[in-house]
Amino acid sequence: MPPHGAQAGLAIPALGTTHADYFFGDIPCTRGLSEEEVQGEYELNTGKVIIETLGNAEPLHTPGIVVYQHGPFAWGKDAHDAVHNAVVMEEVAKMAWIARSINPQLNHIDSFLMNKHFMRKHGPNAYYGQK
Repeated sequence: MPPHGAQAGLAIPALGTTHADYFFGDIPCTRGLSEEEVQGEYELNTGKVIIETLGNAEPLHTPGIVVYQHGPFAWGKDAHDAVHNAVVMEEVAKMAWIARSINPQLNHIDSFLMNKHFMRKHGPNAYYGQK
């Protein structure tokens, strides 16, 4: 998944622990906007498609998304955190693209390893990293 995977319409797969430290699972890619959505309230509809794609997911467990044919969107507890998450999202996209270029059959990170890495930083009993 190249950093500009939005044009490819692909989610950014969770392949390793760097990804799992910030994102609890794949970073999803939205569906494309319809012509009516683009010609109508484009910015509002972009937000709606982000919310539609996230569904009931906890926003801070997936602090970013790829908007199809547009680009990455990121958020956080404040502006600094949102920018940091955007930088991490670009980096893990690049890492996934390189890793899958080397090994196209590479599997997603094991769920127990993802859980450990994410929850030790973001879970109710977080103990790793600065607060």
